[in-house]
Amino acid sequence: MSLYKFCAFFVWSLIYIYAPVCIDGANVTISDAVYTAEELIPAAVVNSPVFKPAVDSLLSVNLLSSFPEDLEISEYCSELLHIFGQRYVAYVNCLVPAARPVKVCLNCFSGYGNLMVTYMNISSDQVGPGNVSCKDSLLRSDRLMLVYQLFSNLKDLWDKSNCDNCINGFQSLTNDTLYFMSTLNQTLTCFEKYQQGNHTELCKNCKNTYRSVNELYSRMEKNLTMCIDIEDAMNMTRKLWSKNFSCSFPREETVPVIAVSSFMLFLPIIFYLSSFLHSEQKKRKLIHPKRAKSYTSLMNIQDKLS
Repeated sequence: MSLYKFCAFFVWSLIYIYAPVCIDGANVTISDAVYTAEELIPAAVVNSPVFKPAVDSLLSVNLLSSFPEDLEISEYCSELLHIFGQRYVAYVNCLVPAARPVKVCLNCFSGYGNLMVTYMNISSDQVGPGNVSCKDSLLRSDRLMLVYQLFSNLKDLWDKSNCDNCINGFQSLTNDTLYFMSTLNQTLTCFEKYQQGNHTELCKNCKNTYRSVNELYSRMEKNLTMCIDIEDAMNMTRKLWSKNFSCSFPREETVPVIAVSSFMLFLPIIFYLSSFLHSEQKKRKLIHPKRAKSYTSLMNIQDKLS
């Protein structure tokens, strides 16, 4: 009986000694696992009061990219979205090099036309294959409306540039634009020919071509048939003519203005001068009869005395 008690006491002693060690080992393993998970999860997510971090958190987020078929866009709309992205990138890649000098209309009108066709297909009420309309799923399905915002920004840029004044239906340039660019090229060619020599020769020999392009620009400005490309090109040409080459010529419409201004300037002088001369002449006329009357009276008095 005493031997049994001794064995029982020995077993309980072993359990009492090794139990804390096992618990410490288990705690170390759990701590290591939690620390590893915190390293993988971003700090903003770990500190979130809503999100509860777990070991497979990233895997759970990746799985959210798959939704039921009735919530996903159709294959037709997905293809339209892909084409829109390609043409958007192509148009922006054309715009950036055309920023200076400005050629956003002349160089990139075909890219904008292609982008507009794709957007019209997306925003149209007409259904595609499978009786599917992409207007609601791609333009109105969320608050951001990214496709709409992207196209609206580029459309605003197109409208502010007045590109429609230089383009014929996204197919070609207007006749006025082609004629202006041809006249401008003649002027710039003349500048290049004489810019190395004496600028006096440049001003003399390029005067007619510069006058022609300047008058053409004035007519287009009056008729509202120019875009930002023409405006920027003319501004640069005028800067070359006046600032770089120090050339100038009197504009025909300034001659009447100068004549009228000069007449108005001297009109008060003429008025006061004529008034002065007229008053002097009138004064003389008033004095002369008085003297004659006095002389006649004097003669009568003398006759009476005699």
